[in-house]
Amino acid sequence: MARRDLFGEEWGEAPVATAAEPAAAVGDVRKTYVIADEEVQALKGVTKDFPAGRVSTIVGPSGSGKSSLLRILACVDRPTSGSVRIGGREVAELTVRRRRALRRTSVGYVFQNPIDNLVEYLRATEQVDLAARLRGVRVDAAEIDRLLGVLGLTDRADHLPVQLSGGEQQRLSFACAVVGRPAIVVADEPTAELDSASADRVLQAVHDLREEGVAFLLSSHDPRVVQATDHLLRLEHGEVVESW
Repeated sequence: MARRDLFGEEWGEAPVATAAEPAAAVGDVRKTYVIADEEVQALKGVTKDFPAGRVSTIVGPSGSGKSSLLRILACVDRPTSGSVRIGGREVAELTVRRRRALRRTSVGYVFQNPIDNLVEYLRATEQVDLAARLRGVRVDAAEIDRLLGVLGLTDRADHLPVQLSGGEQQRLSFACAVVGRPAIVVADEPTAELDSASADRVLQAVHDLREEGVAFLLSSHDPRVVQATDHLLRLEHGEVVESW
């Protein structure tokens, strides 16, 4: 059955990864920018699978291509060349409308600053409900309560973002990103704005959410994130120097 968002627009069915198909994958992806009439190669033939139900982390120094790869996998940018697949669907073959639909239904995105992910006047349960409806999914109160429970936010269900700590805001952000089971959740430096205890709780929440069958792709300089990851991709100057 096709999904419809809260505006009533039909977005088609969300792709679903199978055992033989990763949640997302890039093959020989290259990205070139033109800056002041000069070409800058941000990515130079990156290949990597991102399995469902696993946490993958991209690491590397500033300028290594991490942000470029994140934006491509989030269907925000297009690669200059190469293959990008989300839930088995080749992104390059999609029309602009279908690509926008894929991003809406099948990609969750978590910003670095926790508060930037949330609507200031909505309570926690309302945040998750809105995220689901934007994705074209209807979830009942019991499902929202279950998801908040997984993230340790049951007693914060009726709180506004300003009433939550930074770590609680970020855990709520992941609840919004994962509701409706998108193929992949992309998070840019998700622990950068958090203290040590809050960062550890967020990482534990991400690992608990793997049971939802979603692939998580994190970009981070935080060694705790690297230690907690299932798969790692290290970039330097746009090239893969380590992958496992």
